[in-house]
Amino acid sequence: MVINPDNYGLRLFVRYLVLSLIALIFIFPLVFMINSSFKPDSQLLADTSSLRAFLPVGDISLNNYFGAFQRAPVGLFVFNSVLVTGVTVLLSLLICSLAAFSFTFLQWKGRDVMLSIVIATLIIPFETIAIPLLLLVSKLPWIGLEGLEWGWLNTYRVQIIPWIADGLTIFLFVQYFKGLPGELIEASRVEGASWWQVYYRVVMPLSGPVLATAAILKFLVMYNQYLWPLIVVQQENYRPVMVGLGYFFQLNVAWGEVMAYLTLITVPVLIFYLFLQRAFIASIASTGVKG
Repeated sequence: MVINPDNYGLRLFVRYLVLSLIALIFIFPLVFMINSSFKPDSQLLADTSSLRAFLPVGDISLNNYFGAFQRAPVGLFVFNSVLVTGVTVLLSLLICSLAAFSFTFLQWKGRDVMLSIVIATLIIPFETIAIPLLLLVSKLPWIGLEGLEWGWLNTYRVQIIPWIADGLTIFLFVQYFKGLPGELIEASRVEGASWWQVYYRVVMPLSGPVLATAAILKFLVMYNQYLWPLIVVQQENYRPVMVGLGYFFQLNVAWGEVMAYLTLITVPVLIFYLFLQRAFIASIASTGVKG
């Protein structure tokens, strides 16, 4: 089959043009947010009726950022969210990958039924379990530095522990593990490797794509948490960024400060994604490891 270079070049140009237009559509809100964060409210609202909203023109300054830090403890909120999200992601990857390893490679009674139950939890909305979960965590004991404590409210652990394991993450790992070559597992077992050694020496080194995918999805879910922290955290010291957004809608709303706050809390998400983007792209293109 002979490929016409002119037709191929034209198709490639059209493809990149369409992809560029789609990318612009998705990036416009970010451009608007960042540019608006440098403008006073009067100019911000006036520019929304024209393309000036997407351009850094007019009275540009950092006043909105200074105002955001004066209105709310932005640094504390970002720290809380990054801490809670980071710990939850790491624990979730460990626990969910171990559970998926058990569902995929180990033989035990009731395995398939249990996996079906785990997957079925995906259809249960959080609102249906929010109140029972709140009643549970308000009564649970915890051994802390000051001895035995009752109740988990107003703590980091109440924002972390209930979200460590979830059906979606386990399902992602199970599906990926099923695509790994079984010969590697059998060879490792024949050579005398324990199941734990198979997990961390054979399976996990091959699981970079699914680890990146699960980490990004979990990061977005945890970083954007609003309802659960709003219910269980009343002290400012433990509030995450989404709950902190409410500070900017009290009394007089300063839209420039809102945009500055949104820009600041978006930075950790961008850093996290850029850090894992190569593995994330590989996870999309990957269809399994073939032996």
